Amino acid sequence: MGRRKRFDRQQRNKCRQHGRRKNQTAFKEALSWLVPEGGLFAKGEFHGNIKWSPEELVQQALIWGWQEARNVTDAFEQAAEVCAELGLTHVAHTYTAFMDAVDRYRSVFFERLRCRFQDLAEEIGGRFWRRDGWVLIGFDGSRATAPRTVSNEKELCAPHYGKSNSAKYRKRKNKGMRRRNNDKNKPHPQGPQAWITMMWHMSLRVPWTWRLGPSNSSERRHVTEILAEEEFPEDTLFCGDAGFVGYEFWEAILAAGGHFLVRVGGNVSLLSERADIKKLGGGIVLCWPKGKMASGAKPLRLRLVKIKIGRTTMWMLTSVLDPKRLSHKKIQQYYKMRWGVEVEYRGLKQTIDKHKLRCRNVDRLYAELDWSIRAMACAELIALREQIPRERARSPKTATEYDTKQRSLASTMRALRKCMRQLHKYTDASNDLFHELSQAFVQTYHNHTDKRARYRPQNPDKKPLGEPTIRKLNREERELLRRTDRQLAA
Repeated sequence: MGRRKRFDRQQRNKCRQHGRRKNQTAFKEALSWLVPEGGLFAKGEFHGNIKWSPEELVQQALIWGWQEARNVTDAFEQAAEVCAELGLTHVAHTYTAFMDAVDRYRSVFFERLRCRFQDLAEEIGGRFWRRDGWVLIGFDGSRATAPRTVSNEKELCAPHYGKSNSAKYRKRKNKGMRRRNNDKNKPHPQGPQAWITMMWHMSLRVPWTWRLGPSNSSERRHVTEILAEEEFPEDTLFCGDAGFVGYEFWEAILAAGGHFLVRVGGNVSLLSERADIKKLGGGIVLCWPKGKMASGAKPLRLRLVKIKIGRTTMWMLTSVLDPKRLSHKKIQQYYKMRWGVEVEYRGLKQTIDKHKLRCRNVDRLYAELDWSIRAMACAELIALREQIPRERARSPKTATEYDTKQRSLASTMRALRKCMRQLHKYTDASNDLFHELSQAFVQTYHNHTDKRARYRPQNPDKKPLGEPTIRKLNREERELLRRTDRQLAA
């Protein structure tokens, strides 16, 4: 035993002389940066008989979310081994205790870690924190499949699935179900799915905040709840697709102190003082439904802009009325950047492998999905800390070459998982965790073939978005608008 200790001491001294250190040290440093000891969680928020530390349990949950195992129990066993090598003793030692803890205190962990994550993102963001003076936040929704259990089906399935107008339209168009005369072989009922509504920082390209719910959740309602419950930086511009429309929704964004940029089509009716606003390519319009008009609510003055991205002509609606502050070119750039939230969902479902969740209990399933998104976000944040150029260490010419779009989630997860497998090994500074994260970029080789799908069937039920309906104000509406403006000015 003494000979072994002397050998380890000699090995450590030799590694110090050559600037080498264990992977364990770098991994601990990354976890401590995300979840520092003390001050992040108040003791009064947890039960007095818990045997785990909140900070170490959060670190254990992040390690659990970074595992490559398909089953949640196998991932927990691997995470327990990593925690033992890191010296984390105040953690959950059984899978049941771990899942009960992350489920019971999910709201506490979500609120504290959300604030911590957003503070770190602003701290390391640098010139990527704002773009042209705006904090760009995009939002969109998606679904993840859940196992067919009684608990999941009761909570996640839509109770009136197949009875909506669109579902009846599809049945009429297909002339009914092909098996309508075969009662012995009825189709399976709807499978349970969990809904994800994510707000995404478009410049840093990391998740900002999110909400979870059953498959029939409303993404607009989720965003409205987030706007009411959370605070956002000054001059935040929210970007969304054609599903995020409506007077109440836009009013909630403006009431929260932000601005918005959304795509609109035939699902939106607007008012204008001019009849030729479409021929002019846009202008100032009013969102003032008849119900709001009759109740005395103020109209929303917005700016309609016609843009072209690729071969598609789009109509964009924004609350920023000054073209100098949000020009035509910036609107095109920002809406292109919003597409990155779709790539983020692809990373969650494919790279993190959460296209189909594993937990058979709905409460644990929400915890699994919640920590999977958080683990992905924290991994991307650690990579950003190493990749964002520091102006004091690099020349301005070199600093402008980096773009957060170059970061690769697959390479980031590969570096973290490699480090967890080799915690006991020593490594050089040129090959440690932080160096590999700083080089976790997407491949930049030149592609010689066409990457478009060879076969992409058209969706017959997907109607074209069309153009927004714009009607000129009549005489009574103009007079009501003048009275409303005078009352607001007074």
